[in-house]
Amino acid sequence: MKIAVIGGGSWGTSLGNMLAKKGLPVSILVREQTLLAQFRSKRENTWYLPGITLSENLVASLEIEQVLDGASIFLVAVPSQFVRSVLRDLRYLLPHKPIILCASKGIEVERLKTMSEVVSEELGGLKSSFAMLSGPSFALEVCKELPTAVALGCADKKLAKELQETLNTPYFRVYTNTDVRGVELGGAVKNIIAIAAGISDGLHYGTNARAALITRGLAEMSRLGKAMGAKANTFMGLAGLGDLVLTCTGELSRNRRVGLMLGDGQKLTDILAEMKMVAEGVKTTEAVHLLADKLDVDLPITDMVYRILYEDKDPDSAVRDLMNRPLKEE
Repeated sequence: MKIAVIGGGSWGTSLGNMLAKKGLPVSILVREQTLLAQFRSKRENTWYLPGITLSENLVASLEIEQVLDGASIFLVAVPSQFVRSVLRDLRYLLPHKPIILCASKGIEVERLKTMSEVVSEELGGLKSSFAMLSGPSFALEVCKELPTAVALGCADKKLAKELQETLNTPYFRVYTNTDVRGVELGGAVKNIIAIAAGISDGLHYGTNARAALITRGLAEMSRLGKAMGAKANTFMGLAGLGDLVLTCTGELSRNRRVGLMLGDGQKLTDILAEMKMVAEGVKTTEAVHLLADKLDVDLPITDMVYRILYEDKDPDSAVRDLMNRPLKEE
């Protein structure tokens, strides 16, 4: 069962390496000649995972035809805003009924679509099967074989079981969940709340404030999920609360780091210019802000993060505005 990994960043490399170490044939698509040379000569992705030795079974290539040839599972791990364009480039090379395993967490800004909807629109004619991998999982810790548990959202129970067995390792435990919408929304919205938590920490507001943001952020995630047909209990699991806690508190969180720098007074354009990896929450904030308006869902934390990111609102005044809203029941 060959696996093709589309995306040579930290997460795609980490997952591809994990599967290759299981003895599975895995090919990964990289876009830069320099990065390819590092894969082949040093067995390392020095751009995104420096110091991690990669399995000899992980075959990197610049040639998309070589990566896709003979594969039955296509693991998509590119930034969520590029998933649609990547699928359009690949669709004529994919087999009939491809299995798309999506590890990209976000919501498309241009059309306000979740990743499952993007795949359905672009690959519907191929009768593709879809699964969403989400949950609290920093790429570096997976590479170091530290204990990790994730959620696999897949409506097809038979396929979910097969993918669960394919992905599971002694240090990477996979739970299945038929609520695909809930799994993908949890993985997307938690990045917005992580930016908020980072802003709070950057302003030195303390752990009380961070705990409140995580809790009320979970409420926003659940509220949006309900409006979009997800199951409430999904957000109490790994794809919801689990990923939310990790991303709001972990030192490896890119979205929290963006928030920290915003809280410290830096401008978003400067922050993004110096980051090598994508912080998905920046674009997802825009998408969820627009979705909330469209669906008439109240998301006050998301609204304030949006104003800080896109309207240059002062972070300290945004927090004051949140704290001084009309009082209500929990």
